Amino acid sequence: MWDNTIILMIVKGVFETLYMTLLSTLLAYVIGLPLGIILVITEKGGILPETRVNKVLNVIVNLARSIPFLILLIAVLPLTRIITGTTIGSTATVVPLVIAAAPFIARLVESSIKEIDKGVIEASLSMGASPMQIIYKVMIPEAIPSLIVGAAIATTTILGYSAMAGIVGGGGLGTIAINYGYYRYEKGIMIVTVILLIIIVQILQEIGMKIAAKKDKRK
Repeated sequence: MWDNTIILMIVKGVFETLYMTLLSTLLAYVIGLPLGIILVITEKGGILPETRVNKVLNVIVNLARSIPFLILLIAVLPLTRIITGTTIGSTATVVPLVIAAAPFIARLVESSIKEIDKGVIEASLSMGASPMQIIYKVMIPEAIPSLIVGAAIATTTILGYSAMAGIVGGGGLGTIAINYGYYRYEKGIMIVTVILLIIIVQILQEIGMKIAAKKDKRK
């Protein structure tokens, strides 16, 4: 049987994992949401076509997405230290998580907005709506169900990244699984952390899907 110390450690790990995941998702959306919108409106045929800007942003997003998270995690350690003052712990892990997730979220946002019926946007243009009005009053509201589904996908993806950060002492369940489950050959702790991660993923995914279903005007 486990003593109270191990149980408290696992409970703390759960809260640290949720903290890293939710905060990183929020901050990544601050970057990824406008970036995704810019990718849509600046493409050829968009409401503000700027092909050069679009090409540059596409290259940046593709390059950022192509870097494996573990390599990125190590590469940005100096930046992490500058921002947070440390390279270990849950707060420090937020930095690489945001950098890794923002371009992924930008693509999710881009895909969601492209699902909107172009007729709705064309009708808004014909009524004299400005580009900003179209973005805030047409594009985002119409894409909300898809954006919420994308947010659920992004959150669970970031959760997986946060677990990988345990290799460098990133905090949360990932660190517990590595330090206590793997290095100390405690299979029980390893199994429990994996089960808890699966449960958290399922809960977050289910919440996202239910909210998206409620916001979907077609249902």
